Amino acid sequence: MALKRLSWTLARMLFLLISVTFVAFVLVEASPLDPVAQYVASMQRGVSADQVERITALWGLDRPWYERYVSWLGGMLAGDFGVSNLYRADVAGIIGHAIANSLLLMSIAWVLSGVLGYLLGVVSGATRGTLLDRAIVAACYVLTSTPPYVVGLVLMLVFAVQLGWVPLGLSQPLGMVSADVTFLDRLRHAVLPAITVAIVAIANVTLHTRQSVSQVMESDMARFARTRGLGTWGIVRHHGLRNTLLPAVMLQFTSLSMLFGGSALAEVVFSYHGLGALITKAAIASDVPLLLGAVTLSAVLVFVGNLIADVIAILVDPRVRRSVDA
Repeated sequence: MALKRLSWTLARMLFLLISVTFVAFVLVEASPLDPVAQYVASMQRGVSADQVERITALWGLDRPWYERYVSWLGGMLAGDFGVSNLYRADVAGIIGHAIANSLLLMSIAWVLSGVLGYLLGVVSGATRGTLLDRAIVAACYVLTSTPPYVVGLVLMLVFAVQLGWVPLGLSQPLGMVSADVTFLDRLRHAVLPAITVAIVAIANVTLHTRQSVSQVMESDMARFARTRGLGTWGIVRHHGLRNTLLPAVMLQFTSLSMLFGGSALAEVVFSYHGLGALITKAAIASDVPLLLGAVTLSAVLVFVGNLIADVIAILVDPRVRRSVDA
């Protein structure tokens, strides 16, 4: 039964993935921007009308949009994402470098937002109604309503411009060949964008965990523990953590889409060469192969996060496992 549910989930994800690429393709097709005109305008020399026609034919823009989409979809399913109109290079290679940077940034942000958000949520839920709880909740509401680029600009001005603790931007040192860039270099450039994303994402985890801990503290189980002489933090340690940790972990996996959205804005602010910045650049240039390839892999990351959350729930939570086996 679990295998049947997994197969259904994978089939649904494949359908959603194709739907996402189709919507992205139609939106780019409806854009008033002409990719050939933009490409010609970016060149330093004049281009004849005959050359414009050849570029149009080379990019397949002389064919109907549905033919181009079906052709791209067939190539994508075969592992061929095509050639970028903007960079004139293989899309898979361009995305491979960008996704490595994004995964580093998102991994740091994912861990920071998960750990700090969970700890703050536990403290807030255990001290519900106190001044500390109100301060944490107020901070969460402020962060929830603050755009990531505002947080990024403030952090950049303080820690990169004034204090000089971290690089100002980019995903690697300026002027250095990629082969010479060390992991430590990439880490230093990813820290500030990752903290920006984590700060915005912390609020969601904190508020969710606060609610879960509050429910545990008000349950019959907690009342019985108090009659046995167990204090607030004893109840949290023995009952709160084990009842709230799994939902928090699952929330982190299912919130990858929000995390990716925040990282895309942070990448633009910090000129960080990641997947989000690549999607923005491809959309502005109407580079359909690059845009569709980047959007596809972004959707795959989100779907994988949701799938991991489902698998964890089935393996760890007996209630979910029983519902699957039923």
